[in-house]
Amino acid sequence: MLSQNLNLFNRHFCRICLSQRRLLSQTQSRSSKYCESAFDAVRDVKDGSSCMFGGFGLCGIPENLINALRKKGPRNLTAISNNCGVTDFGLGILLMNKQIKRMIASYVGENKELERAFLAGELELELNPQGTLAERIRSAGAGIPAFYTPTGYGTLIQEGGAPIKYKLGGGEVEIASVPKESKTFDGKNYVMEKALSADFAFIKGYKADYAGNVIFRKSTRNFNLPMAKAARHTIVEVEEIVDIGALPPDSVHLPAVYVDKVLKGERFEKRIERKTVSDPENETKVASSDRDELRMRIIKRAAREFQDGMYANLGIGIPALASNFIPKGMNVTLHSENGLLGSGPFPVPGMEDADLINAAKETITILPGGSYFSSDESFAMVRGNHIQLTMLGALQVSQYGDLANWMIPGKMVKGMGGAMDLVSATQGRVVITMEHTSKGVHKILDECTLPLTGKNVVDTIVTEKCVFKVDKEQGLLLKEIWPTISIEEIKESTGCDFQVDSDNLAEMLQ
Repeated sequence: MLSQNLNLFNRHFCRICLSQRRLLSQTQSRSSKYCESAFDAVRDVKDGSSCMFGGFGLCGIPENLINALRKKGPRNLTAISNNCGVTDFGLGILLMNKQIKRMIASYVGENKELERAFLAGELELELNPQGTLAERIRSAGAGIPAFYTPTGYGTLIQEGGAPIKYKLGGGEVEIASVPKESKTFDGKNYVMEKALSADFAFIKGYKADYAGNVIFRKSTRNFNLPMAKAARHTIVEVEEIVDIGALPPDSVHLPAVYVDKVLKGERFEKRIERKTVSDPENETKVASSDRDELRMRIIKRAAREFQDGMYANLGIGIPALASNFIPKGMNVTLHSENGLLGSGPFPVPGMEDADLINAAKETITILPGGSYFSSDESFAMVRGNHIQLTMLGALQVSQYGDLANWMIPGKMVKGMGGAMDLVSATQGRVVITMEHTSKGVHKILDECTLPLTGKNVVDTIVTEKCVFKVDKEQGLLLKEIWPTISIEEIKESTGCDFQVDSDNLAEMLQ
């Protein structure tokens, strides 16, 4: 009797499966989410629409959708993206075509036209700390209207006054940011940030099925993943579309419920912004100029701040180079805020991958045991105090550890990127690597004169002349000095008073 019941059940189950397969086959051919072309996918975008664009630099950007918007021509767009591509690729082509009215971003980067247009008063630019931008977007997708974050407290982000638009011709600020509500929790100050949604999200995935389930590849998750959940209409372009059921459910990164339209991109250039390859000879070569020698001195000394088992984040420029001098046998896991843990060396020539970059937008590799994730997840690691060391460059540092490194009002604006989030973590150490002066002008001061990245956040300053430890109340303590430099020379090149650790003052070794 039991055998007969099992046979009946198996036959019935097979009929159900066959019926479902036929239904899926019919659904695939007439899926309401499938678009035949990128132009068809963007047809509902109108003048004045707000649009999110996934990607980090040029990695993981929706190329075909951006090109379609360029041809369709909607104006006065509010574009939300980590940055604005470059002048002739990515979002840069919408900017050059005067289609963007306001840019909400974290980093200006190397887009000279964006910086020029902003400083000339031709464009509104609302800069957000990168982690705050990611969390504002994530919160919108999760139905959370606002949240508190330590990032930006004591800076223009919280106090208001950051320029959003200059008057035409530049110079005078026409629109400035407004102060934000703050609150203290357990003795620590926080800033309230509001969720950020948009009319449309344009997303780049790697593979999707006709139902709209999406898989991303390597470091392309970045802002694509949270943005796909935060807009009223989400449109995803992918390199490959497969039948419903072909994607293993446990491999899906973005469930279909978030996706309104999906299309297979016609063409992907996948341009690499900074193609960087391994060159073992140059990584350890002797400096070829006096300035190279000074920078190498800073880099090698900074590398002594690493500790075994540490998770560390290295900023662009001098800090990033310190990874070449991690002592042999020491295990340091490098975190990159665009969604990578376990960064390895640059790839060998010919093995560059446009879908695998670091926060400097350089081609990179990943070490065994590494992982990929989205930008909101990356900054949860930072704010949650899971990163033990942050190494950054600086324009200015104050005697009490204030840091300025993201803009010179009216002259230069690069954006804060992830720096504000990285320095706000309370349990991680912040090490600044920089040249002691800039063209003879002091960079270490009583008070920073430039807009702050963080207040009382720096723990150690490494320059070519010395090493300062920073006490947030007592000020600077000189701990190490380069053998050929005197304390008097350091006093002359430092724009504030400092104490000397006379009993333990050491030579600055490499």
